[in-house]
Amino acid sequence: MKLNNNKILITGGASGIGLGLTERFIKEGNTVIICGRREELLKKVAEKNSGVITRTCDLSIESDRIALYHWIAENHSDLNVIVNNAGIQNWMHISDKEFYQKTNNEINTNVIAPLHLTNLFLELNSLNTIINVTSALAFVQLSKVPVYCATKAFFHSYTQSLRHLLKPRNIEVIEMIPPALNTDLGGKGIHDEFPPVSDFIDAIFNQLKEGKSELTFGLSEIMSKADPNAIKAVFDRMNQ
Repeated sequence: MKLNNNKILITGGASGIGLGLTERFIKEGNTVIICGRREELLKKVAEKNSGVITRTCDLSIESDRIALYHWIAENHSDLNVIVNNAGIQNWMHISDKEFYQKTNNEINTNVIAPLHLTNLFLELNSLNTIINVTSALAFVQLSKVPVYCATKAFFHSYTQSLRHLLKPRNIEVIEMIPPALNTDLGGKGIHDEFPPVSDFIDAIFNQLKEGKSELTFGLSEIMSKADPNAIKAVFDRMNQ
């Protein structure tokens, strides 16, 4: 992937990893469109970063995804990169009363939404790169977030197939695999002890410059290459 002169859509681009990507892609000389549910947050990012375009939408709603695509096709038909970053993480137990409701929302946001968006944006002739953000938890599970882990395992598997399926169209498919980082994913304060997003962004941009299609950092680097025994040892340690 070339790192400048792109027009990029980043879902969930106003916070966490999405914000880190937005700021870095702008710094590298790209135009970035970010979308999300919180209009005020989107506006704050745009005010601080010249070159950011915003669109308020709820990606868990099918009609909003379709409207987003048509808006971009009409106003930004030269868009060439989509980053499927938006996601939610629910800390919950199988016995929780709201388990099914939260599960449905998590699967819809983390799986259905990016699959649908990818299908829609493949209609753009300009599209040449898809970046899917998965997780180290696609490889080793934290039982406190059981459905989140499953959605990321699904998305990792899907991304492998997508890369193969889109080779004939010369569309590059990149998997970005973050470990736990200091973001508000799952709730404020849960991940305060983990590395800052800036360290992750620096690492993955170095890998992009090297032409890699699977971008890892810290635990995700270890787990993506681990054998079953090593994965079991980490699983046991994480789920004590």
